[in-house]
Amino acid sequence: MSQKPRAVLWDMDGTLVDTEPYWMAAETALVTSFGGEWTHEQAMQLVGNGLHESARILQAAGVEMRADDIVNRLTDDVRTALATQGVPFRPGAQELLRSLKDAGIPSALVTMSLRRMARSVVDLIDFDAFEHIVAGDDVDHPKPHPDPYLKAAELLDIDIAEAFVIEDSVTGLRAGLASGAVTVGVPHMLPLDGAGAHELWPTLAGRTADDVVSAFRSVRAGQQEGASR
Repeated sequence: MSQKPRAVLWDMDGTLVDTEPYWMAAETALVTSFGGEWTHEQAMQLVGNGLHESARILQAAGVEMRADDIVNRLTDDVRTALATQGVPFRPGAQELLRSLKDAGIPSALVTMSLRRMARSVVDLIDFDAFEHIVAGDDVDHPKPHPDPYLKAAELLDIDIAEAFVIEDSVTGLRAGLASGAVTVGVPHMLPLDGAGAHELWPTLAGRTADDVVSAFRSVRAGQQEGASR
């Protein structure tokens, strides 16, 4: 087993960028346009979900549109918000991406947002941060299934056990853990205590490639020690 990860796989919404308020505003506007009500508690239930699963929940809340149309409408509304209000990168995220690149550790973005949405965010980073993007329209099974992370590992030509996943939601953590990657949680909208993350980091601010390597080694060493008992 390598002493450092061969790649870092990043979630986007809530981990790389703080787009969740944009999604919630888009959901609220959509539900109310059909005469329904959309509470903060309902919106929180969608955090980390695949878009089509979210669309089904919105249909149940009274949105009389096809699931694909809901996904496209929400995506367009959030992209408009990003274009007009800016991209709120999470503290430390861009700095950690740069540190990983300088250390020769590649990154891939693994998001359940549509590819055009992911590109809107990635294109605003002023260096070539990601080797690959795996988006919601690239996979048949969204998070919490491990498929998105397994696809990223395949594109990077690495064993998923050599990957390091960064996530902010329970759904995302489940996907990373199920894939077999070392999976770290960075809580944002929801607490992640008890969700099974190998480690929890309060923030990415101040984190560098050295922290990623150290966490990866610690988790894998602990697993090997447990297996040898």
